Amino acid sequence: MGEQIVQTWYFDKPGPANTDRTLEIADSRARELGIRTMIVATTEGDTGAKAVKRFKGLETVAVTHSTGFKEPNLQRLTPENRAAIEGDGGKILICMHTFAGINRAIRNKVETYQVDEIIAFALRTLGQGFKVCLEIAVMAADAGLVKVGEPCVAIAGTGKGADTAVVLTPVNVQNFFDIRIHEILCKPYL
Repeated sequence: MGEQIVQTWYFDKPGPANTDRTLEIADSRARELGIRTMIVATTEGDTGAKAVKRFKGLETVAVTHSTGFKEPNLQRLTPENRAAIEGDGGKILICMHTFAGINRAIRNKVETYQVDEIIAFALRTLGQGFKVCLEIAVMAADAGLVKVGEPCVAIAGTGKGADTAVVLTPVNVQNFFDIRIHEILCKPYL
């Protein structure tokens, strides 16, 4: 491929105010690279619905929290946003987070951290959204919604909205350390 100069945008502050710009940056770069798959983190579905509308012609996977993640039996993805995402051709993934499985239960019960949460803390040194980008890519690969070994764009944020976008090649969770980050398109300046 040779030497390249790739632009990275840094936002003054993290958070949802960056959502539209993050989606614009991700869309533009995906199309430049010929990437056909977008993965976006969404909790209540607002960001997922915006992303699916923005990424017309691309495969979009909206990844949300598992039911009961914060409160038993609660699914935070709203029915309206679910309908909007699916109505615009997006796919929805609802499952346990890569870094919040059974080990989270151990931490909650016996107050000790496990390896997966230590990895999550290390990834957060580049920002919460960066950690989530890797996490949702692995979750989507494990669900068979994206192809392992095929570059895609992952989009996530800090709290609500989107403020981070990464070009990466996803892997399944058992091969997590083989994930490849090709480009950081945008993130908050920390």
